[in-house]
Amino acid sequence: MTPPDTAAFATLAVAPTLSPAERDRRWKGLRAVMSGRGIDAILVGSFMGRESLESYLIDDYLDAIVLLPVASEPVVLTFSPSRLSRMYESERSGHGGWVSDFRIGGGGAKAAALLEEKGLAQGRIGLVGFGPTAPGEMEGLLPLGFHKNLLAQLPNADIVDFTRDYTDFILVKSDEEIALLRYAAAVSEKACLAMIEAARPGASEAEVYAEIMRAIHRHGCSTRYPYLSLQSGPDNIGWGVPRWTVRAEPPRILARGDMVQAEIHTLYGGQEGQVQMAVALDPLHADLMRCEAVAREAYEAGVAAVRPGVTFESVVRAMEAPIAKAGCWSKTPLLHTLTFGSTGFTAANRGQIAGTREGRIEGQMTPGIRRGDLVLQEGMGLELEPNACLGNRRVNIGGGVLVTARGAEELNRISTRVHHIAA
Repeated sequence: MTPPDTAAFATLAVAPTLSPAERDRRWKGLRAVMSGRGIDAILVGSFMGRESLESYLIDDYLDAIVLLPVASEPVVLTFSPSRLSRMYESERSGHGGWVSDFRIGGGGAKAAALLEEKGLAQGRIGLVGFGPTAPGEMEGLLPLGFHKNLLAQLPNADIVDFTRDYTDFILVKSDEEIALLRYAAAVSEKACLAMIEAARPGASEAEVYAEIMRAIHRHGCSTRYPYLSLQSGPDNIGWGVPRWTVRAEPPRILARGDMVQAEIHTLYGGQEGQVQMAVALDPLHADLMRCEAVAREAYEAGVAAVRPGVTFESVVRAMEAPIAKAGCWSKTPLLHTLTFGSTGFTAANRGQIAGTREGRIEGQMTPGIRRGDLVLQEGMGLELEPNACLGNRRVNIGGGVLVTARGAEELNRISTRVHHIAA
């Protein structure tokens, strides 16, 4: 095996942090959006959702609801004192928090009481959490009880949806956020190297999974749901977390002819350095070799298409073209924003699975592009993740890119090609 060229991509600097200036930028920018809509305050809770939406306002995760008024200081409402006790430990080590007003409690009634205290019981309140908020959260993440109790307590308030305003603001990253994203991407490179070393015939999926996660955690990062997708086999079209993590099933043992493929969701400071990593245990079936070449061509087409001022859909179409021309189909998206915003599937060549078990389930959905009209801006992050399939054989590669004035800045290298372990 030839070691991958990683010199410029897997070098880790000291883990960056966020400054009070970044806090002020976020609050000021969101308040400007609020003022433009005549909104007096917003309520943002994570509610165990994928994107941990509260964290953007407080640089923390406290299982909390954050009240950000347009003209006064924010308040954090968290259900457990233990969440604040661990925050105090950060303060003791010199890493202070962004908010000074904390309350214990939770639920819609408590949030309503805060609004009443601030004189906003009859105000216009933006609520974040209506859908979609993430894949699998297309109808939102607001608990019914929270919403019901909030409205019951504030019959004279004007409660409006602020979800897209909030998530769209997050899409364009500041210099400090880009530093976090680059760090997460560099840790993902380390995780990819660990996967290359661990993926060998005779090893179990569990061993590969453990080494990837070890590389992430030892560099001070976490993972975002679904944490780590990992599948293996010569013709495994399935995707997602390993089966043995969700049911009583032994981990699969790797063998020659396998594709070992992972989606790694490295997370640092709220920035996700996602990659699609593929290791081939040679020799491979000819169809997989063809899919490998097509996936790489689609990746290169995506990189070439990314620049400020173009639509998200135009990049999807550029990536779709080589896949369609080669007669391949794609099971998972070709492209999505970092964080949640736009997602692009292709319907190309799905006729090849008609009448199969896979075709019966795929036929129940209509693959397309969500928010294809989103115009790319400098500072946005994208995940280019082309996957080329022939029947049930699939190759998936990809990594993060940053939209810059010059086009796409690639944040990853190792995961953008298949790595072969020779027989």
